[in-house]
Amino acid sequence: MLRSTIALLFLYVLCPQVAWAQFENVQPDEAKSATVLGTSKTTKYQVGVKIAAVGGPCGGLTATIPVPADWPEQSVRLADEQISPEIGNVGYRLVEGTVKEMMITVPRINPGQTAVAVITVEVERRSAAPPEDTSGLTIPKRLPLAMRRYLGSSPYIESRHGEIRRQANEIIEDIDSDWEKVEAIYDWVRENITFTSMKPTNAVTALREKKGDFEDVTGVFIALCRAADIPARTVWIPSSSYAEFYLEDAEGEGHWYPCRVAGDRAFGEMPDHPVILQKGDNFRVPGRKDPVRFVNEKLSGKAIRGGGKPKVEFVREVLGG
Repeated sequence: MLRSTIALLFLYVLCPQVAWAQFENVQPDEAKSATVLGTSKTTKYQVGVKIAAVGGPCGGLTATIPVPADWPEQSVRLADEQISPEIGNVGYRLVEGTVKEMMITVPRINPGQTAVAVITVEVERRSAAPPEDTSGLTIPKRLPLAMRRYLGSSPYIESRHGEIRRQANEIIEDIDSDWEKVEAIYDWVRENITFTSMKPTNAVTALREKKGDFEDVTGVFIALCRAADIPARTVWIPSSSYAEFYLEDAEGEGHWYPCRVAGDRAFGEMPDHPVILQKGDNFRVPGRKDPVRFVNEKLSGKAIRGGGKPKVEFVREVLGG
């Protein structure tokens, strides 16, 4: 799922010095509203990890897994916890200020034991309608430092590439309204980049080949927006993604507007209620050298002399309403 690769590292301990907090105390600071919020739907989502010892005892394990967080259009409540006696600690932290991670330590598991740390959350997600008046919405002239990441290149989203920049300039040429510039980019991608089931590549390849997976189609739109100085980012949902772009109103207040690039048309709105897993596409995760587009689950730990290996199952499942 979502270019996911489970990293199983047993030769060293992952553990930067972080302050672990309770579930409710760790939420992204996102004050910007997303269009006009509408109907709501509540979905149960289960996430966590199950670790068994195979061939001998295991110890000193640390697991991390991203969990849904609060956003202006989404609120998340902890409904249930399954924490077995083998679990040491369970806490939460923010990665890059936007991705909420569950962190689990397991001091020791003996053969035949399974350490379980699984939570169930209730996610209330609201739909979003487009703004009634778009005439006063403009591309921001200045951005706070934390927002500038949404103008630069990200893994697989090469917004500074020459071909991306040339195409963006060609699309928005002679268009005065900033909202219409974004919509022109949106329509161009939908008309020229075919959404197909395939192995994800990157924005430049999708632009050249005129086709791509949902990540690639969304990535082309985001890359073209950024090349036109329009902040944009990925919104990750179960088994898919959509995009958001950022404009300022007449009072200089910035707002994120959603759009579904691959699939049914939805520009400046989101009529559905998918669970938001993460927002963004350029993260530096503690313990990883290179930035990543999506924060995946991870298990790290010490090797025990004469011990076994952990068998891990990460849980990520939509349970329904």
